[in-house]
Amino acid sequence: MRAKQAAVQLSGLRKSFGPVEAVAGVDLEIADGEFFAMLGPSGSGKTTVLRLIAGFETPSAGTVSLGGVDVTGLAPFQRDVNTVFQDYALFPHMNVLANVEYGLRVKGVARRERRDRAREALASVRLEGFEARRPAQLSGGQRQRVALARALVNRPRVLLLDEPLGALDLKLREEMQVELKSIQREVGITFIFVTHDQEEALTMSDRVAVMEGGRIAQVGTPAEIYERPATPFVAGFVGTSNLISGDAAKTILGKEGTFSVRPEKLRLAADGDAVSAGEHSAAGTVAEVVYMGPATRFVVDLDAGGRLVALQQNLQVSSMDVTELRGQRVRLIWDRRHEFAIAPQEGPC
Repeated sequence: MRAKQAAVQLSGLRKSFGPVEAVAGVDLEIADGEFFAMLGPSGSGKTTVLRLIAGFETPSAGTVSLGGVDVTGLAPFQRDVNTVFQDYALFPHMNVLANVEYGLRVKGVARRERRDRAREALASVRLEGFEARRPAQLSGGQRQRVALARALVNRPRVLLLDEPLGALDLKLREEMQVELKSIQREVGITFIFVTHDQEEALTMSDRVAVMEGGRIAQVGTPAEIYERPATPFVAGFVGTSNLISGDAAKTILGKEGTFSVRPEKLRLAADGDAVSAGEHSAAGTVAEVVYMGPATRFVVDLDAGGRLVALQQNLQVSSMDVTELRGQRVRLIWDRRHEFAIAPQEGPC
């Protein structure tokens, strides 16, 4: 990242609203051209960080730099960023082309140039031929892309997206995840994407910052965040928290500490099945079975204490087959390479 100037650099960033510290000391660098996600539950501070980058909020302490330039004291219109909001904020009385070129018109760009740039932006989001339509004549996904084109037409260095897919239904949301990532690759602009949806962050991002209590709990690639969570909070928020600790860790793993293994890494077997070298296992009773169509989720109460969740693909079984396992004795088996230690957590780090 340091080989070239970071697109965004946050140093000691803090923001308080009265007695509430919404952002409690954030240091972060985001590379030029990166698709970066800020992931966390409501109240974790992710949207406030986005608003501080945009200039909609003034930090209580710390600095915001864009392309190596300190912009902490600059107004939003003086920063080389644009923001796409969840509600899109399109003008209902304007057609698509007028909506997209509106920002250029405010800046005094000549009519021919703004029309050309607006059509170019619409082409980049695959909306050629929609110029004359009004927002009410568009689907949710099309309105989202118009909002994206309106932001891209200004050719910002950084595009900020505040849960832009939150208003879409599941199927369209999944389609737009792929579409948005594809658009980002084509235009090459730095995207900072705020979401509370773990799957969305893992699917779309080059890197992810998981936020907790106004601080960054962990930054890494999607694989690093998922496969090697740094804290119990990250392990539980990004995926299912399968923690083995205390006496259970001593009994099952032969060591002290807190350890985790992801549900899909666990193999469900009969209680008496043999365990190979390089594997660990834990016996228990199936407390709950959740049939999910392509897969089934098994909640197993362990004899050694605690419980683990196993996820098993339904390759050759039906809903009746798997639900019959409720209350049955089983053994969970996993490769030792798939268990990882988690540092004790005294609070958000």
